[in-house]
Amino acid sequence: MPMIINVGLSKKIGLPDYGSLGASCNIQIEAEHALLDRDLEAFHAKVRNAFVAVRQAVQDELAREQQAHTGASTVQNGAAAHPASPPPPAANGNGSRTNGNSAYGNGQRSGHAATDKQLKFASQLSKAIHGLGIRRLDTLAQKMFGKPLAALSSMDASGLIDTLKSIKDGEIDLASVLGEAV
Repeated sequence: MPMIINVGLSKKIGLPDYGSLGASCNIQIEAEHALLDRDLEAFHAKVRNAFVAVRQAVQDELAREQQAHTGASTVQNGAAAHPASPPPPAANGNGSRTNGNSAYGNGQRSGHAATDKQLKFASQLSKAIHGLGIRRLDTLAQKMFGKPLAALSSMDASGLIDTLKSIKDGEIDLASVLGEAV
C-alpha cells in the first residue's frame, strides 16, 4: 500500500512601507511504504528532492512577483541600477531610504534599507510594550538580526515589526526573544 507524503513551504518577504509578499507551494507524492523499512536513505532522497522542487517554485514565484511589483529595471540618475553594486541608500523625499534597486534575479534579498516609516512604527510599538522601550528595541534588533536598528534592511524591519506586534499581542514573550531568564 503506498503512503502519501506531503511536502510544502511558505515564505514571506518584506516590501517597503510595511508591505509584504508571500508564496507557498504544497505537493503530495506517493511512495512505497516499504521504503521506510528497507531503504531509509531512498525515502529521505525522495522527500529531499520534493522539497528542493517546492523551494525552487516558491523562490521563482517570489522573484517573479517582486519583479512585477517593482518593475524589471529601475533607472536612477539616468543609468540602470545594477544589483551587484547598489548606490548607498539616501532619503528620497517620500520617507523611504531605499536605493531604487529591486529584485535580484538570484533570489537574494534586495538589501533595501529600512524606511523611516518602518523605523518610526517599530519605535511606536516598542513604547507600547511594557519593559521594552527605545533603548531595548536596539538590543532586540541586535539579538534578532545581529545589527543595530539603524542598520536594518527593509525585510529585517518587517520581521521586527511582526515580532513586536506578536509581543504586544501576548503571542511571544519579550524575555524569551531577548534571551533573558524568565
